[in-house]
Amino acid sequence: MLEAVDVKEEQIADCTAFFSRIGRSNLIFETADLTGYSKPDTFDLILSVDVMEHISDDEKVFRNFFDSLKREGLLLISTPSDQGGSDVHDHDEESSFIEEHVRDGYNIAEIQEKLKRAGFLRTEAKYAYGKTGQLAWRFSMKYPIQLLNISKLFFILLPFYYLVTFPFCLMFNWLDVHQEHKAGTGLIVLAYK
Repeated sequence: MLEAVDVKEEQIADCTAFFSRIGRSNLIFETADLTGYSKPDTFDLILSVDVMEHISDDEKVFRNFFDSLKREGLLLISTPSDQGGSDVHDHDEESSFIEEHVRDGYNIAEIQEKLKRAGFLRTEAKYAYGKTGQLAWRFSMKYPIQLLNISKLFFILLPFYYLVTFPFCLMFNWLDVHQEHKAGTGLIVLAYK
C-alpha cells in the first residue's frame, strides 16, 4: 500500500478522485501536517519532492521522517538549493514566483547536518538543475504559469506552446540529469536510517 499526504485538502480530494477514476486502489491519500505526522517503523521509502522549502520547522519533519522509516529505510528529498532555486527573494521588486516558500533553499552541508541531528546515519547530496535544468524548468513550468497568471486565455495557446518548447525541455532535462553539477538551483538528497 502506498500513502501520500499533503496539508491542502483540495490536493488530497483531487488525487483521491483521480486514482479512483483510473481504478487504482493501492494508494491512500491523507490530509496531514508533516510537523505532526509520524507513523513509527512503517515505511521503507519516504519521498519528499518540493516540500521542505515550505516548512519552517524542517528539523521536526526530518525527525518524523526518521521515526516513520523502517530499519534501513531511505528518505529521498528533492528541494531548492540556496543558489536561487526557489525564487523566494528575487533581487528586483517583483513578487516571488512561489510565495509559499519559507526559505531560499538549502546548502548541502546545512541539510546534511539537519538530517544527521534527526538521526540519519548516512546522507548523500548533489546539486540538480544546473544551467540546462534551469532552462528546462523555466520553459516548461515557470513561464507558462506566469503567462496563465496574466491571462487565462493563454490556456488556449498552451498546447501550441508546449508543441514548440517540449522537445527542447526534454533535451535540456536529459543533459541536466547526465551531468555532475558543482552548483545548481536544486538539491537531491538521500538519507539512510
